Amino acid sequence: MTLSEHPFAALTPDRVLTAVESLGFETDARFFALNSYENRVYQIGLLDGTNLIAKFYRPGRWDARQIDEEHIFTQELFDLELPVVPPIKLTNSETHVEVNGFALALFPQLTGRTPELDDLDSLFTMGRFVARIHAVGARNSFDYRQHMALETAIDSSRHLLENDFLPPDLITAYETLVRDLFDRMSDQLASAGGWRPLRIHGDCHLGNVLWRNGIPHFVDFDDTVMGPAIQDLWMLLSGDRDQRQAQLLELAEGYSEFNDFRVCELSLIEILRTMRLINFSAWLARRWNDPAFPLAFPWFNTQRYWAEHILELREQIVALDEPTLKLVQ
Repeated sequence: MTLSEHPFAALTPDRVLTAVESLGFETDARFFALNSYENRVYQIGLLDGTNLIAKFYRPGRWDARQIDEEHIFTQELFDLELPVVPPIKLTNSETHVEVNGFALALFPQLTGRTPELDDLDSLFTMGRFVARIHAVGARNSFDYRQHMALETAIDSSRHLLENDFLPPDLITAYETLVRDLFDRMSDQLASAGGWRPLRIHGDCHLGNVLWRNGIPHFVDFDDTVMGPAIQDLWMLLSGDRDQRQAQLLELAEGYSEFNDFRVCELSLIEILRTMRLINFSAWLARRWNDPAFPLAFPWFNTQRYWAEHILELREQIVALDEPTLKLVQ
Protein backbone atom coordinates (compact mmCIF):
# COMPACT_ATOMS: atom_id res chain seq x y z
CA MET A 1 0.00 0.00 0.00
CA THR A 2 1.38 3.41 -0.96
CA LEU A 3 1.13 6.59 1.06
CA SER A 4 -1.63 7.88 -1.21
CA GLU A 5 -3.69 4.68 -0.83
CA HIS A 6 -3.75 4.49 2.97
CA PRO A 7 -6.85 5.89 4.73
CA PHE A 8 -4.71 8.36 6.69
CA ALA A 9 -3.64 9.90 3.36
CA ALA A 10 -7.00 11.66 3.35
CA LEU A 11 -5.87 13.74 6.34
CA THR A 12 -4.35 16.62 4.43
CA PRO A 13 -3.67 19.84 6.35
CA ASP A 14 -6.67 21.53 4.75
CA ARG A 15 -9.00 18.68 5.70
CA VAL A 16 -7.68 18.53 9.24
CA LEU A 17 -8.12 22.27 9.74
CA THR A 18 -11.58 22.16 8.17
CA ALA A 19 -12.59 19.34 10.52
CA VAL A 20 -11.44 21.33 13.56
CA GLU A 21 -13.18 24.49 12.34
CA SER A 22 -16.41 22.55 11.77
CA LEU A 23 -16.48 21.96 15.53
CA GLY A 24 -16.52 25.69 16.25
CA PHE A 25 -12.81 26.49 16.62
CA GLU A 26 -11.15 29.31 14.68
CA THR A 27 -7.74 28.18 13.46
CA ASP A 28 -4.87 30.37 12.30
CA ALA A 29 -3.52 27.76 9.84
CA ARG A 30 -0.70 26.65 12.17
CA PHE A 31 -0.46 22.90 11.72
CA PHE A 32 2.12 20.47 13.08
CA ALA A 33 2.03 16.67 12.89
CA LEU A 34 3.05 15.09 16.20
CA ASN A 35 5.00 11.89 16.68
CA SER A 36 2.18 9.34 16.63
CA TYR A 37 1.90 6.22 14.49
CA GLU A 38 -1.08 4.24 15.76
CA ASN A 39 -3.31 7.26 15.30
CA ARG A 40 -2.70 10.61 13.65
CA VAL A 41 -2.26 13.51 16.04
CA TYR A 42 -1.82 17.17 15.14
CA GLN A 43 -1.09 20.39 16.99
CA ILE A 44 -3.47 23.04 15.69
CA GLY A 45 -3.01 26.77 16.22
CA LEU A 46 -6.04 28.87 17.15
CA LEU A 47 -6.67 32.54 16.46
CA ASP A 48 -6.42 33.40 20.15
CA GLY A 49 -2.78 32.24 20.11
CA THR A 50 -3.35 28.95 21.92
CA ASN A 51 -3.04 25.45 20.53
CA LEU A 52 -5.17 22.34 20.73
CA ILE A 53 -4.46 18.74 19.86
CA ALA A 54 -6.55 16.96 17.22
CA LYS A 55 -6.49 13.17 17.44
CA PHE A 56 -7.79 11.07 14.55
CA TYR A 57 -8.20 7.48 15.71
CA ARG A 58 -7.04 4.66 13.45
CA PRO A 59 -10.12 3.28 11.67
CA GLY A 60 -11.13 -0.18 12.81
CA ARG A 61 -9.09 -0.28 15.99
CA TRP A 62 -11.56 1.01 18.59
CA ASP A 63 -15.29 1.33 18.23
CA ALA A 64 -17.29 4.27 19.59
CA ARG A 65 -18.11 2.49 22.86
CA GLN A 66 -14.45 1.77 23.56
CA ILE A 67 -13.47 5.37 22.85
CA ASP A 68 -16.30 6.51 25.12
CA GLU A 69 -14.90 4.39 27.96
CA GLU A 70 -11.43 5.87 27.47
CA HIS A 71 -12.83 9.40 27.60
CA ILE A 72 -15.17 8.74 30.53
CA PHE A 73 -12.29 7.32 32.56
CA THR A 74 -9.99 10.28 31.90
CA GLN A 75 -12.79 12.73 32.70
CA GLU A 76 -13.54 10.85 35.93
CA LEU A 77 -9.88 11.13 36.91
CA PHE A 78 -9.77 14.82 35.99
CA ASP A 79 -12.92 15.59 37.97
CA LEU A 80 -11.19 14.09 41.02
CA GLU A 81 -8.22 16.43 40.49
CA LEU A 82 -5.88 13.86 39.00
CA PRO A 83 -3.31 15.35 36.57
CA VAL A 84 -4.63 13.91 33.30
CA VAL A 85 -5.81 15.51 30.05
CA PRO A 86 -9.45 14.70 29.20
CA PRO A 87 -10.86 15.46 25.76
CA ILE A 88 -12.66 18.71 25.07
CA LYS A 89 -16.44 18.41 25.21
CA LEU A 90 -17.91 19.14 21.80
CA THR A 91 -21.48 19.49 20.53
CA ASN A 92 -24.06 17.96 22.88
CA SER A 93 -21.23 17.19 25.34
CA GLU A 94 -19.83 14.54 22.99
CA THR A 95 -16.09 14.01 23.25
CA HIS A 96 -15.55 12.54 19.78
CA VAL A 97 -17.26 12.84 16.43
CA GLU A 98 -16.98 11.01 13.14
CA VAL A 99 -15.34 12.96 10.35
CA ASN A 100 -14.89 11.30 6.96
CA GLY A 101 -14.69 7.85 8.53
CA PHE A 102 -12.38 8.86 11.38
CA ALA A 103 -13.22 9.25 15.05
CA LEU A 104 -11.92 12.72 15.96
CA ALA A 105 -11.29 14.01 19.48
CA LEU A 106 -9.79 17.33 20.53
CA PHE A 107 -7.61 17.89 23.59
CA PRO A 108 -6.09 20.96 25.24
CA GLN A 109 -2.35 21.16 24.69
CA LEU A 110 -0.20 20.33 27.69
CA THR A 111 3.52 21.00 27.81
CA GLY A 112 6.11 19.62 30.18
CA ARG A 113 9.39 17.75 30.34
CA THR A 114 10.21 14.08 30.57
CA PRO A 115 10.32 12.89 34.20
CA GLU A 116 13.79 12.29 35.62
CA LEU A 117 13.37 8.90 37.20
CA ASP A 118 17.00 8.67 38.29
CA ASP A 119 15.76 11.12 40.94
CA LEU A 120 14.25 8.90 43.63
CA ASP A 121 12.04 11.72 44.90
CA SER A 122 10.41 11.87 41.46
CA LEU A 123 9.77 8.14 41.61
CA PHE A 124 8.15 8.53 45.02
CA THR A 125 5.87 11.22 43.58
CA MET A 126 5.07 9.06 40.54
CA GLY A 127 4.05 6.25 42.85
CA ARG A 128 1.64 8.50 44.74
CA PHE A 129 -0.16 9.62 41.59
CA VAL A 130 -0.31 6.19 39.96
CA ALA A 131 -1.86 4.91 43.20
CA ARG A 132 -4.54 7.59 43.04
CA ILE A 133 -5.31 6.70 39.42
CA HIS A 134 -5.68 3.06 40.43
CA ALA A 135 -7.91 3.93 43.38
CA VAL A 136 -10.31 5.53 40.91
CA GLY A 137 -9.78 2.77 38.36
CA ALA A 138 -10.87 0.14 40.87
CA ARG A 139 -14.24 1.82 41.41
CA ASN A 140 -15.67 0.53 38.15
CA SER A 141 -14.92 -1.74 35.21
CA PHE A 142 -14.76 -1.40 31.46
CA ASP A 143 -17.48 -3.22 29.57
CA TYR A 144 -16.01 -2.89 26.09
CA ARG A 145 -12.29 -2.24 26.34
CA GLN A 146 -9.77 -5.05 26.34
CA HIS A 147 -8.59 -7.13 29.29
CA MET A 148 -4.88 -7.85 29.47
CA ALA A 149 -4.36 -11.57 28.97
CA LEU A 150 -1.66 -14.03 28.02
CA GLU A 151 -3.86 -15.08 25.10
CA THR A 152 -3.18 -11.72 23.45
CA ALA A 153 0.54 -12.49 23.26
CA ILE A 154 -0.21 -16.01 22.02
CA ASP A 155 -2.34 -14.51 19.23
CA SER A 156 0.48 -12.06 18.47
CA SER A 157 3.04 -14.83 18.00
CA ARG A 158 0.58 -16.77 15.86
CA HIS A 159 0.04 -13.73 13.64
CA LEU A 160 3.78 -13.42 13.04
CA LEU A 161 4.10 -17.08 12.09
CA GLU A 162 0.97 -17.33 9.97
CA ASN A 163 1.82 -14.23 7.96
CA ASP A 164 5.40 -15.22 7.13
CA PHE A 165 7.20 -12.43 8.97
CA LEU A 166 9.88 -14.70 10.43
CA PRO A 167 12.81 -15.59 8.13
CA PRO A 168 12.58 -19.31 7.22
CA ASP A 169 15.80 -20.19 9.04
CA LEU A 170 14.48 -18.68 12.31
CA ILE A 171 10.94 -20.08 12.33
CA THR A 172 11.74 -23.26 14.26
CA ALA A 173 13.79 -21.38 16.86
CA TYR A 174 10.99 -18.85 17.34
CA GLU A 175 8.23 -21.46 17.55
CA THR A 176 10.14 -23.52 20.11
CA LEU A 177 11.05 -20.45 22.15
CA VAL A 178 7.59 -18.91 22.38
CA ARG A 179 6.07 -22.30 23.21
CA ASP A 180 8.48 -22.59 26.12
CA LEU A 181 7.79 -19.02 27.21
CA PHE A 182 4.03 -19.45 27.12
CA ASP A 183 4.23 -22.69 29.11
CA ARG A 184 6.36 -20.99 31.77
CA MET A 185 4.18 -17.90 31.93
CA SER A 186 1.00 -19.95 32.11
CA ASP A 187 2.39 -21.97 35.01
CA GLN A 188 3.59 -18.85 36.82
CA LEU A 189 0.25 -17.12 36.36
CA ALA A 190 -1.52 -20.15 37.77
CA SER A 191 0.82 -20.16 40.77
CA ALA A 192 0.26 -16.44 41.31
CA GLY A 193 -3.50 -16.88 41.15
CA GLY A 194 -3.73 -14.67 38.06
CA TRP A 195 -4.23 -10.97 38.65
CA ARG A 196 -6.96 -8.67 39.89
CA PRO A 197 -7.92 -6.46 36.94
CA LEU A 198 -8.80 -2.80 37.29
CA ARG A 199 -8.94 0.15 34.94
CA ILE A 200 -5.34 1.23 34.35
CA HIS A 201 -3.47 3.56 32.02
CA GLY A 202 -2.02 0.51 30.28
CA ASP A 203 0.94 2.19 28.57
CA CYS A 204 2.53 4.13 31.42
CA HIS A 205 6.03 4.76 30.10
CA LEU A 206 7.98 8.02 30.17
CA GLY A 207 6.72 9.05 26.73
CA ASN A 208 3.21 9.31 28.15
CA VAL A 209 4.10 11.33 31.25
CA LEU A 210 4.87 15.05 31.32
CA TRP A 211 6.50 16.62 34.37
CA ARG A 212 5.33 20.12 35.20
CA ASN A 213 4.91 22.11 38.40
CA GLY A 214 6.62 19.37 40.37
CA ILE A 215 4.18 16.58 39.54
CA PRO A 216 3.59 14.06 36.72
CA HIS A 217 0.80 14.61 34.21
CA PHE A 218 -0.48 11.50 32.44
CA VAL A 219 -1.46 11.71 28.78
CA ASP A 220 -2.66 9.37 26.02
CA PHE A 221 -5.05 6.87 27.59
CA ASP A 222 -5.50 5.27 24.15
CA ASP A 223 -4.33 1.89 25.54
CA THR A 224 -6.31 1.97 28.77
CA VAL A 225 -7.39 -1.57 29.66
CA MET A 226 -8.50 -3.81 32.46
CA GLY A 227 -5.23 -5.11 33.86
CA PRO A 228 -3.03 -5.55 36.94
CA ALA A 229 -1.83 -2.48 38.82
CA ILE A 230 1.83 -3.45 38.35
CA GLN A 231 1.47 -2.87 34.59
CA ASP A 232 1.50 0.89 35.24
CA LEU A 233 4.62 0.63 37.41
CA TRP A 234 7.11 -1.82 35.94
CA MET A 235 7.89 0.29 32.86
CA LEU A 236 9.12 3.03 35.20
CA LEU A 237 11.95 0.76 36.37
CA SER A 238 15.26 0.67 34.50
CA GLY A 239 18.91 -0.28 34.88
CA ASP A 240 20.42 -3.32 36.56
CA ARG A 241 18.70 -5.33 39.27
CA ASP A 242 20.06 -3.23 42.15
CA GLN A 243 18.91 -0.02 40.45
CA ARG A 244 15.46 -1.43 39.73
CA GLN A 245 15.21 -2.66 43.30
CA ALA A 246 15.96 0.82 44.67
CA GLN A 247 13.52 2.42 42.23
CA LEU A 248 10.80 -0.05 43.17
CA LEU A 249 11.15 0.80 46.86
CA GLU A 250 10.55 4.49 46.12
CA LEU A 251 7.61 3.81 43.81
CA ALA A 252 6.02 1.42 46.30
CA GLU A 253 6.52 3.80 49.23
CA GLY A 254 4.77 6.60 47.37
CA TYR A 255 2.09 4.26 46.05
CA SER A 256 1.33 2.95 49.54
CA GLU A 257 0.37 6.43 50.73
CA PHE A 258 -2.82 6.26 48.64
CA ASN A 259 -3.40 2.61 47.81
CA ASP A 260 -2.47 -0.90 48.85
CA PHE A 261 0.60 -2.05 46.95
CA ARG A 262 -0.09 -5.59 45.72
CA VAL A 263 3.19 -7.33 46.53
CA CYS A 264 1.90 -10.53 44.92
CA GLU A 265 1.95 -8.77 41.53
CA LEU A 266 5.74 -8.37 41.58
CA SER A 267 5.93 -11.88 40.15
CA LEU A 268 4.07 -10.61 37.08
CA ILE A 269 6.72 -8.11 35.97
CA GLU A 270 8.74 -10.41 33.72
CA ILE A 271 5.57 -12.00 32.38
CA LEU A 272 4.27 -8.57 31.40
CA ARG A 273 7.63 -7.59 29.92
CA THR A 274 7.67 -10.76 27.78
CA MET A 275 4.12 -10.15 26.61
CA ARG A 276 5.01 -6.58 25.67
CA LEU A 277 8.02 -7.70 23.61
CA ILE A 278 5.93 -10.18 21.64
CA ASN A 279 2.96 -7.84 21.24
CA PHE A 280 5.19 -4.99 20.05
CA SER A 281 6.61 -7.09 17.21
CA ALA A 282 3.12 -8.15 16.20
CA TRP A 283 1.89 -4.54 16.38
CA LEU A 284 4.57 -3.49 13.91
CA ALA A 285 3.71 -6.46 11.69
CA ARG A 286 0.00 -5.67 11.71
CA ARG A 287 0.72 -2.06 10.78
CA TRP A 288 3.34 -2.80 8.13
CA ASN A 289 0.94 -1.93 5.30
CA ASP A 290 0.70 1.60 6.72
CA PRO A 291 3.46 3.41 4.77
CA ALA A 292 4.33 5.49 7.83
CA PHE A 293 5.62 2.38 9.60
CA PRO A 294 8.41 1.28 7.21
CA LEU A 295 9.56 4.91 7.18
CA ALA A 296 9.58 5.19 10.98
CA PHE A 297 10.82 1.66 11.76
CA PRO A 298 13.17 0.73 8.88
CA TRP A 299 14.98 -1.79 11.09
CA PHE A 300 11.87 -3.93 11.53
CA ASN A 301 11.33 -7.15 9.56
CA THR A 302 15.00 -7.64 8.76
CA GLN A 303 17.09 -10.72 9.45
CA ARG A 304 18.97 -8.79 12.10
CA TYR A 305 15.79 -7.62 13.81
CA TRP A 306 14.36 -11.12 14.16
CA ALA A 307 17.67 -12.57 15.35
CA GLU A 308 17.89 -9.88 18.04
CA HIS A 309 14.22 -10.35 18.95
CA ILE A 310 14.79 -14.07 19.48
CA LEU A 311 17.81 -13.25 21.63
CA GLU A 312 15.65 -10.88 23.72
CA LEU A 313 13.09 -13.61 24.23
CA ARG A 314 15.79 -16.09 25.25
CA GLU A 315 16.90 -13.59 27.87
CA GLN A 316 13.32 -13.56 29.12
CA ILE A 317 13.51 -17.31 29.73
CA VAL A 318 16.28 -16.52 32.22
CA ALA A 319 14.45 -13.50 33.64
CA LEU A 320 11.31 -15.55 34.29
CA ASP A 321 13.35 -17.97 36.40
CA GLU A 322 15.06 -15.26 38.47
CA PRO A 323 13.80 -14.26 41.93
CA THR A 324 11.31 -11.40 41.80
CA LEU A 325 12.12 -7.94 43.08
CA LYS A 326 11.37 -7.46 46.77
CA LEU A 327 10.04 -4.67 48.94
CA VAL A 328 13.07 -4.95 51.23
CA GLN A 329 16.52 -3.41 51.10
